[in-house]
Amino acid sequence: IELEMPTVNLDREVAVLATVRSVVQSLESCAMTWKKLISTVLKQQLKKVPQGNGPLAEINLWRDKSAILSALTEQTKFPEVQKVLEILQEAESEHVGDLQVVLSDLKKYHVEAVDNVKFLSTLERHLQNLAHGSGSDVVLNTIPSLLNALKMVWVMSRHYNKDERMVPLMERIAWQISTRVYEVVDMPTLFKEDRAAAKKKITEGKSILEHWKKCYFTTCAQVEESGSERYWKFDLKCLFEKTDHMTAICQDLHDIFQVVTEELYNVFIPELTTVTANPKRIDALLREVNGLISPMKELRFDPFSLISARQWKSVMRGFREEVSVENVKQIFVQNLEDPPLYRNHPPVAGAISWSRSLFHWIKHTIIRFQELEQLLTSEHGKKVKQIYLEVAKKMKEYEDEKYKEWRETTEQMLPLLLKDNLLIVSSVTEESVTTKKSICFTVNFSPILQEIIVETKYMEQLGLPVPEMARYVALQEDKYLRYTSRLTGMLDRYHKLMETLNEAETKLLDDYIQELLRIFKSGHKRLTWNSLGIGEFIVQCTQALGKLESLVHQIHNISEDISSKLLFIESANLFKFPLPKKGDELPEAKAFFDYIKCERAKDVAPLVRKYSAIPPLLIEVEGRVANTNTGKSPKLASYYAYWENRIYQVLIQLIVKNLQAFNAAVLANVPLIQIKAVLSVPEITFQPSASEIDKMTAQSIQDCVEITKHFVRWMHGTCIDCPPQHGRREEVVTFSFYSDVSQSPLLIEQALVVTQNVHKVLASLTNYLNQWDRYDLLWKSDKSTVLESLAAQEPACVTFDEQLQFYMKVAQEVTQQPLIRDERFIRLQLAPLAFTVQENAKGWMMSLGKLLKESARVELVRLQEMIQVGVFSL
Repeated sequence: IELEMPTVNLDREVAVLATVRSVVQSLESCAMTWKKLISTVLKQQLKKVPQGNGPLAEINLWRDKSAILSALTEQTKFPEVQKVLEILQEAESEHVGDLQVVLSDLKKYHVEAVDNVKFLSTLERHLQNLAHGSGSDVVLNTIPSLLNALKMVWVMSRHYNKDERMVPLMERIAWQISTRVYEVVDMPTLFKEDRAAAKKKITEGKSILEHWKKCYFTTCAQVEESGSERYWKFDLKCLFEKTDHMTAICQDLHDIFQVVTEELYNVFIPELTTVTANPKRIDALLREVNGLISPMKELRFDPFSLISARQWKSVMRGFREEVSVENVKQIFVQNLEDPPLYRNHPPVAGAISWSRSLFHWIKHTIIRFQELEQLLTSEHGKKVKQIYLEVAKKMKEYEDEKYKEWRETTEQMLPLLLKDNLLIVSSVTEESVTTKKSICFTVNFSPILQEIIVETKYMEQLGLPVPEMARYVALQEDKYLRYTSRLTGMLDRYHKLMETLNEAETKLLDDYIQELLRIFKSGHKRLTWNSLGIGEFIVQCTQALGKLESLVHQIHNISEDISSKLLFIESANLFKFPLPKKGDELPEAKAFFDYIKCERAKDVAPLVRKYSAIPPLLIEVEGRVANTNTGKSPKLASYYAYWENRIYQVLIQLIVKNLQAFNAAVLANVPLIQIKAVLSVPEITFQPSASEIDKMTAQSIQDCVEITKHFVRWMHGTCIDCPPQHGRREEVVTFSFYSDVSQSPLLIEQALVVTQNVHKVLASLTNYLNQWDRYDLLWKSDKSTVLESLAAQEPACVTFDEQLQFYMKVAQEVTQQPLIRDERFIRLQLAPLAFTVQENAKGWMMSLGKLLKESARVELVRLQEMIQVGVFSL
């Protein structure tokens, strides 16, 4: 907004210009324009209202007013404007008075706007926290500070010290507080949230509303005590009607969640998940309780709105009726046979606790009704009271019946349960313990006895008298728990230990296991839960079990040592192949098998040493078990046999695995040996021959099996090597594993597979060599006879040329043939054969050349003779 400046020249003196009529008229017109503009602006500013319901809108309003009025006020202070006023005053213009009035109003309203902005700005930080602060704590902490700042504004401000200014601002603050509570207690989502979280939000909202009112009255008192003549005597209805209504709604909501979470849920569906035979019933109860708040989820009005107060009262009346005594009666009757129980509560005491919880609930309801006398004096109230008395009577009868039944059962069952033996044997036979790995023991502490103990403790908590024997047993609960825990732990150790034993070890430790079972026998034959020697029995069992565990541990360590040696034997490589010499040159067949034999001989000695180290280990076991070190203890006979059989199996696996590895090498497309194809007239053959290679293979397999001759058998029932025996013809016979291993069907089958596959490879190479048979005329034909026959025919030179061309072609064709043929593990060298065939072809060519030369010589001689005869005849 800008004031229009006059267009006339105002450079001369005021007195001079005031006498110029045209100048005065122009300035009067300008003054009228200013008056109209300023009046319009003031009217507009006075009509302005805050844009929004909150207190920050009021601060923004005064800021806008201050900015506009300040800009206009600054323009009135321009030198041109001041000179215009002086000229009009000097000229005694009638328009100057009206302009002065408007300028006075502008100054007044401008001062008010600036003053209000200054004081309201001191509230802005608090109002920002009130409107946008995160969390209820910020709002709660802001309210006292805000009211204190309002008190200072009231005392010091020249404009906000009247009701007409302060009350609207207070109303806006009350609106802002109610809006924050709206945000915290969001009705559309409140009943969909976790009940505890919803209840917390309601509590926070109610605290904010109550804190606002409390802090207001505190500040009122402070204003009065300060000696100020201006007290806060604002219209309380304007300030607190809405917030008081919201406080009441929050209290109702709190009561709803209190009923649902703290009372109904804790009575019917405790968060400590109940243990009941009918979980569907729990779900039904949960649905019933949730049904109480279903109307709250479907509200079609705003409970916080004052105009909805009557509708909200109707909803609350319905809720209170729903949670009345009649509901509790229905729940009690429906669940008499199978009441929902708190976690860990026993059946009887749990049922009585459930019944009492229901009773306390309806009693609490009646007490609340009594606080409002009009409720119980009404017809509905009298009906509720009558139902209450009936239900209370039934609950007392239900409790008495449950208690009486439990007491009678306990007095009858408890003496019998205490006579139970400590242990139960799941399978009992009179056989040797070597077959008793299936014997299992369990602690015979009856669940019924445990239940009686728990029932007794809860009965006493409920204030009900219990039988003396039951009280005594309940007092001994910790002792019984220690006994059962120690017995269970000891039996677990026993069962785990027995599971680690194989049949041979079970037989080996027969005496020790029998001794342990003899100690156990007291637990399942003699001792009961009334006995005094339970602790001593557990100690004896634990000590005996510890000795057996120690012995088993030592034996297993030795067994692992033996197994590692057997694994070393089983993993031995008995077919170590030579590496190629230089380049791709492979060893000859004989060199190949000789290398394998030589390496095998080197490897046998370490294997035998590992084998020889086993008997001393078994003698160590003998020392642990039988306290002897002979190597022939009768107690260990079966244990010696077990390991001898393991050695036998290992040796078979050793041979079979090596034969399988050798067979894989035979079938792999990696050549290991080389043989030559040679012409041994009249046949083309291998060098060495196929039969020789078959024999070498068979001999290598046999040598592999015969290494078991180095593993001497033990004498029967011992781990001592059999001494050499003298047989017929004074032969020395050594009993080894060879005779048994060599007869193994698995070994025989694998050896046969290897020899068959080697034979197939050789057969395949033989078939390949058959293509060279097309050249067999070179060596199968009698060269002399063929040439004599040809010479007798006196062939023409063309015939000789054809024959020479044929043999030359053969010689060239042979050079183009591949000189190496790889078939599985064999490389066939064809160079010697090709050279021989080529030499044979060349031999034929030489012979034909000689024949041609001789034929030509004879023909030349004959020609010479013919020439001589002709000359002489002339």
